[in-house]
Amino acid sequence: MGINPSGDQSRRIALDLVSAIVDQGSPLDEVFERALGPRGALAILAPRDRSFVRNLVTTTIRRLGQIDAVLAHFAERAIRPASVRNVLRLGAAQLLFLRTPAHAATTTAVALVEAPPQRGFVNAVLRRIATEGDPLVATQDAARLTTPAWLWEGWTAAYGEAGASAIAAAHLAEPPLDLTLKDPAGTAVWAERLGARILPTGSLRLAHAGPITALPGYKAGAWWVQDAAAALPARLVGEIKGRAVIDLCAAPGGKTAQFAAAGGRVVALDIARGRLGRLRDNLDRTGLRAVVIEADATTWSPATAGFGPADAVLLDAPCTATGTLRRHPDIALHKSAADAARLAELQDRLLANAATMVKPGGLLVFCSCSLEPAEGPARIAAFLERESGFLRRPIAGAELAGIAPFVTPEGDLRTLPSQWAEHGGIDGFFIARLVRAA
Repeated sequence: MGINPSGDQSRRIALDLVSAIVDQGSPLDEVFERALGPRGALAILAPRDRSFVRNLVTTTIRRLGQIDAVLAHFAERAIRPASVRNVLRLGAAQLLFLRTPAHAATTTAVALVEAPPQRGFVNAVLRRIATEGDPLVATQDAARLTTPAWLWEGWTAAYGEAGASAIAAAHLAEPPLDLTLKDPAGTAVWAERLGARILPTGSLRLAHAGPITALPGYKAGAWWVQDAAAALPARLVGEIKGRAVIDLCAAPGGKTAQFAAAGGRVVALDIARGRLGRLRDNLDRTGLRAVVIEADATTWSPATAGFGPADAVLLDAPCTATGTLRRHPDIALHKSAADAARLAELQDRLLANAATMVKPGGLLVFCSCSLEPAEGPARIAAFLERESGFLRRPIAGAELAGIAPFVTPEGDLRTLPSQWAEHGGIDGFFIARLVRAA
């Protein structure tokens, strides 16, 4: 009933990773980070095989709802144990979405299974999928099948049924790679060197990047990876050269790097030691400077570190991150409505403490990569009801190139994954800009 330790090495590693994500609840990024470590399973593979494993695992997780519906249709009995179900999922992902030749996908899947009766079962199911699966997939509502009910219902209420369907469909596409330049003056030069597209907001976009560390400019620290939406909050702070900026929940550090590159005096704070390590690594690579502090942003005070109130405070609030599902498809498996409610309460506490760090006349910028109104607009509405000393400073479409389609009637900014389809999409973000009364 177990898994055969022999067989195709790449697919065996993929099976272990899928099992960790689906059955053990491990985040996809952490699973790959461990596997790429010095003693990790992926470290021993050639770059091409590592890319194959990442593509296979990510596709399987992204399309899991569709794949399970196909397996339920073709399997004539319950699929047990979980390891065999995951073998079938990987085989189906290759046949239906990666277009792996049927013989290769089926043979390598069967080889992963140890018990002969289960091998016959896996072989029979995958052979049926190879010959009959495509017409079935063509009839599926892919957007609905890959979206948990709590998300679908919430998106329908917030954006309408057509909007929910468009968002969910956008999550099925492999996302491009966006970069933020240390020196925006070199945008045209770096676009040519990297073969990148310049987005309306100034970010560089690569459709097929390959290994990030091998790209021109990586070792020199000329840029860092940051979705085009994630690059907007720091830019909406405005001119910060020589001014004091506090970046709360700052790791992995893209916004901190933006502030530092623009000449700000930056304090970057986060509670997660491991993520702060990545922030420090990014600062070291880019040659940028910031004061990095490990602390809880719900209770920390600038005075404890010898700082005064800041000209600007940016709170990138912890959230369910449902706006990043195209990059992190495991969110659909691991998050729930209860998580959204819990994180909304945390955001309230973070906002309340962030407000104490802003000097009179200073800015408080709140952002969240969630599509859930409870983790964005509702938090700002509640904050403004509580805090009479703050007002919304509306965002105008003319402030930054390319943002006009994202500005809401209230003067906030909301990006949806279904937007910018002509450019390859964008992560879902909510941004509100507030000012403390002078």
